[in-house]
Amino acid sequence: MRELTFPVPAEYDGIRLKNFLRSYCRLSARLMIKLKREPMGITRNGLHAIVTEQLKAGDVIRLRMPDDDKQLKPVDLPLCIVYEDDDILIADKPADMPMYPSPGHDSDSLANAAAAYFQKKDQKIAYRPVYRLDKDTTGLVILAKNSYSAARLANSIKKEYYAVCEGEFTGSGIIDEPIGLKEGHRIQRAVSPQGERAVTAWRVLCSGKQHSLAALNLETGRTHQIRVHMAHLGHPLAGDDMYGGSCAFIARQALHCGKVRFVHPVTNQEMTFISDLPEDIESLLNVCNLKNTQK
Repeated sequence: MRELTFPVPAEYDGIRLKNFLRSYCRLSARLMIKLKREPMGITRNGLHAIVTEQLKAGDVIRLRMPDDDKQLKPVDLPLCIVYEDDDILIADKPADMPMYPSPGHDSDSLANAAAAYFQKKDQKIAYRPVYRLDKDTTGLVILAKNSYSAARLANSIKKEYYAVCEGEFTGSGIIDEPIGLKEGHRIQRAVSPQGERAVTAWRVLCSGKQHSLAALNLETGRTHQIRVHMAHLGHPLAGDDMYGGSCAFIARQALHCGKVRFVHPVTNQEMTFISDLPEDIESLLNVCNLKNTQK
């Protein structure tokens, strides 16, 4: 069971507990309601607290996160852990692993692997990915280990992706084109006036032999956003046959979430993690005479 402690600073002397939780602790209204119902979920100086109480500087507010009661089926699978503490876990997801169980992948998802890992550590922790990667997109995935961390991290992760695109091109730019379901399809997306706004920033790191290595940053998080936008630009991802890429040199879309930056939800420390390109993308770079300049 995770407990979070917040001493009341001098500038918050006289504030009501509810306002302190919302402003200083950045507690969501939903989680505050949940903790109010939890025995000793919110305490002040070791005693049960009412959120209408008026605080004094130096008071110690403690939040007691309840154990999660909803866990997915645990399956003992390889799980590459890049970092872990009491509040987050960062895994390096391989290709051909969906985020959640799905038809044809009923028990080999990242969710199943995480459930088994937590079970081995005798931890009752729900599966809370802060964002999703496609099944065949590799790279860093951040899991929040409690509701507080999940709320603090939501929409605040800066991710950098690396993709090998078809065609030789240089420079950088921003693609601001709406994305929606392709007409007549249930999975495939397309640039469409009826879609939702999607913004992708791209810059080419190197190019050669009819391919280019690009770094990409997302302002929005639409399904298949990078794949759709780069295909729209005329440079589909190598291996991405759904959007016009060739599988001649790689069997899946050459896309990797290689860098994440964020502020830790509890310590407020700025953190950066980097994942090296996987072997199949490195092999593709060698075939195309491209230098890995991932930075």
